[in-house]
Formats: sequence, structure tokens, C-alpha cells
Amino acid sequence: MSRMGDVLAGIHATWEFESDSVLIRFERGIRTPKLFQALGERRVPHAALASVTLTPGKRGTVVLHATPRPGADPLMEAASGQLKDGCDPYRLVLPAERETLAEYYADELRAMLLPEAKVPADRFLVTAPQAPLHFKAYDGKASFDGSQVAFRWFWTGASSAKWKAGDQTFHIQELNGVEWRSPDVFDGYLRLLLRGEGSDPAAAGSGTEPRRPAQADQDPAAVVFGLGYGPVHESLPFAAAVLGAARGGVGVPTTAAPVEAAAMPVASVASGTTAGRRDPADIAERIRHLGDLHEAGLVTDEEFSAKKAELLAEL
Repeated sequence: MSRMGDVLAGIHATWEFESDSVLIRFERGIRTPKLFQALGERRVPHAALASVTLTPGKRGTVVLHATPRPGADPLMEAASGQLKDGCDPYRLVLPAERETLAEYYADELRAMLLPEAKVPADRFLVTAPQAPLHFKAYDGKASFDGSQVAFRWFWTGASSAKWKAGDQTFHIQELNGVEWRSPDVFDGYLRLLLRGEGSDPAAAGSGTEPRRPAQADQDPAAVVFGLGYGPVHESLPFAAAVLGAARGGVGVPTTAAPVEAAAMPVASVASGTTAGRRDPADIAERIRHLGDLHEAGLVTDEEFSAKKAELLAEL
């Protein structure tokens, strides 16, 4: 860039052009997409960009669009092409009268692209959203404190399979990534990918090791979205933060290398709840729901007795 600190103000966002990056500051307001408000601002190094275009927009606007390199941004990797144009954080919509100025900055950005811009990045170059993060899905609450992901099931939505498994806690070192299917579709979900599973959790397992359920509503390592639950502006930054932490954050190769068992203190998946005393009313409600499952024949006598004892032990 010819000058540091040059600013191009558009609709819902302002781009500040630095010598090595673009600082995108998102506006707050009723009409600003909630995802933008949740992100606040993002610094995108020039090295993270693959291309820059300027095209006509709708209703007297032009659109400056920077396409990130594959593998460079954990947010876009988690989104996996599912974001609508209006929620794309790399689009800057401007009034048509600013087209000449926008073309100038587009040319400046193009000049900053690296020779390997078209090649997928081997590490994250854009910082992931920061923990702690949490959101409510249809069948449970998901929380991430930077080192652990926790799923706490709702008795009104969780399947019997998840109730049998109990609330779940996963240490970040157990995870290889995430699979996010947008809440904008009917069967959206957030599924954690465990190390050694590959890209198809349902195909994992060999010998006596159980396979992961194909349906997210049966998988204790997934939460499912429903109408009004798990909105994009809450669940996508969450997924990106987990992905960034699982892959080591900025500057660490995005293809996680195998970790020797002796070097990785693995915390097993917790089939109970987090440490500490729980609300007695909450425990009582869970026992009542467990009893309903037992009466419906979805839980065996042995499972009912064992789970009831486990819940009572938390009082």
C-alpha cells in the first residue's frame, strides 16, 4: 500500500489498509448482519488472500471482494462455503459513486498478493474468534473455554442416546477439527471430529471399537440446531474458535500432524458432568426425564439404576 492507515468506508464495514494486512472493522446496528457484529473486527494479512475483485452490486452499489486462500482462515474453513453473500465478511459493499476509489484499492491489494496466492495455505494466517464462547442448540448448550468443549444436554430436546451418554467434555487435544452444517438449513449441526477419525466420523472404528452414529442427533460429540437455535452468528465463530485451537492457531500447519501418545496428555470423553456441585432442581428434573425414558422402554433397568446413581452422586 502506498500509505498506511488508508480507510475505505462501506456499508456495514470499514476496511483499513495497512502495509502487510487489511483491518476489517464491522459496524454495529440493526441492519448490520449479526455475524459481523459478533466478529467485531478481523485483521487479514495480505498473505492470506488469493484474489481481489470489484463487481457491480445491487441497487446502485459496487462490491469489493477479497477471496481468502483455502486453509488460511479458520472461520471460512468452518463455514465451508455455506455463508450467504450478505454474511460474507470478505465483501465490502459501497455506493456506486465510490467505484473509482474502490478500484484504486483493489489494484493496490492485487499488487500485494503473493506468488503462491492460488496455493492453499499450509497454516492458519487469520486469527480465529477468541474463547470463551457458548451458544444454545436445540438439544443442548455448547461452551468452549479455550481448552475444553462441553456439551450439556437439554431434557426437552436431547435424544435418549445422548441422555444415556451423559453430558460431554472434550479436551482440545482430543480434537482434529469440526464439522459445521449451517442452522439456516433444516438439519444443521455442529459435530466435533476426534483425532484418528478422518473426515467421516460415522466410518470411524475398527474391530470392537464402536462407530460414531451417522445422525448428529444420536452422536454425543455433536449438537443439533433447530428453528431459532444455534444461529449462524453464535455457532460459526464457536466452530471457528474450536477449529483454530484444535489445529494450533495462527502459524501452525492446518493439517494436524499425528501426536505421539506419550507426548499428548489425552483427557477422555467425560460421560458425566463437569466437576462441582450441581443444582438439586436440575438433578431432580434429569432423574424425572430418565424415569420417563425408562417407562417408555428406551432405557434398561440396569441403565436406569446406574444413571440415577450417577446423578444422585452429583448432589
